[in-house]
Amino acid sequence: MGCCLRQLQLFSTCMAFSLGASVGTWKGAIGNWSMFIWCFCFVLTLLILIVELCGLEGHFPFSWDNFLTTCNCYSALLCLSASIIYPVIYIQFLSNSHDWDRPIISTAFSCIAFVAYAMDVTWTRAQPNMITGYMATVPGLLKGLETIVACVIFVFLSNTSLYLHQPALEWCVAVYSICFVLSSVAILVNLGKCDNRLPIPFSVLQVVLTLLSVLLYTTALLLWPLYQFNEELGRQLQRSSDVNCSSGVPTSVCIWDQQLAVPQSLRAQHPGVTRARGARQAELWERGGEGPPLLPLTPVLG
Repeated sequence: MGCCLRQLQLFSTCMAFSLGASVGTWKGAIGNWSMFIWCFCFVLTLLILIVELCGLEGHFPFSWDNFLTTCNCYSALLCLSASIIYPVIYIQFLSNSHDWDRPIISTAFSCIAFVAYAMDVTWTRAQPNMITGYMATVPGLLKGLETIVACVIFVFLSNTSLYLHQPALEWCVAVYSICFVLSSVAILVNLGKCDNRLPIPFSVLQVVLTLLSVLLYTTALLLWPLYQFNEELGRQLQRSSDVNCSSGVPTSVCIWDQQLAVPQSLRAQHPGVTRARGARQAELWERGGEGPPLLPLTPVLG
């Protein structure tokens, strides 16, 4: 079963990559992110398949089952992000409907890859006497989702003009980086079986890191929209005011969309229910008329 799923993963990621490359997907940041995901998952799955066929699982200094579960969980989350971001950002800007065929089929294969990786995780957990790895648990999946969404945010932040020379926005970027490191540390500590060497229980460390991430992300969710959509700082409140947004170039994302994508990514990353609205933020949106809706401030989960 595992070998069949891995072959399906290889085929679907290879097809997604090949079809995406045939339409020049690599020319923009979002296309580069999608292409990287499909290539990374293909290479990683190929290496895992080679190791299993050669019977080398016992030669590694870590638990192969835990490593395999971690790779499958990350691959599933990565393919899911590509299956959402690629069609939403890329396909809708293609002017000729005849050009939609290959990107849509590429998205379909990306969805198939996601299902294959998710089935692999489920099949691994269903094995008798199988010790469930950290990444196969709900907290582990949330930590993995947090790091992946952070990577998506970094893709949108590749345009440094969004935050340079604004201390508040630079602080937001620092928050995204710090929280990414904290989540990565929690995953690596558990994956490397170093949790027994900690001076405090791993569960306590996880709670501390989560609370710290809550505080940091809350400040970022407050500051980012306030400064990005502030007319006094020369920012644009309405999407229609950004001429780049109407150019219809599928290989790039206009500045206004990049500004809005960062807090919206945080919403997808942390589907909590805590909502707060700043009076200054509400005033800015009302003045903008057709500006974006007020963004709920949602805490970190996991």
